[in-house]
Amino acid sequence: MSRPRQPRPSIPDRYSRRFRDLKQEFQQLEYFCKGTILKRMMKCGKAQCACRQDPAKRHGPYFEWTYKAKGKTVNVKLTPEVMPMFRTASQQYRKLKSLLNRLERLSQTAVRHQAKRAQSAYRD
Repeated sequence: MSRPRQPRPSIPDRYSRRFRDLKQEFQQLEYFCKGTILKRMMKCGKAQCACRQDPAKRHGPYFEWTYKAKGKTVNVKLTPEVMPMFRTASQQYRKLKSLLNRLERLSQTAVRHQAKRAQSAYRD
């Protein structure tokens, strides 16, 4: 025996519900910052040091937070203790950008749909 079908929500209701859900995701965000966390292994300046010949013997790891400000690249050295905080903040920024893009696409679709309905109502 099959279950009776539930009526599907109207298109504007689906847009509204999805938009509301996405806005709630904003409240889940933690502190964020734009940029990338780099892990670097460096060569030193000593001519006889093993790091010159063997990449596996380079010094480090050293961590840097890199971001753009006013068209310039900014590098900030990070200690191993604070690096996880910046990595998490950087991931939160990417999540923010993704969420904003999804909200924008949904908004454009909803506005187009509303405009189409308004135009149809005007013609009638």
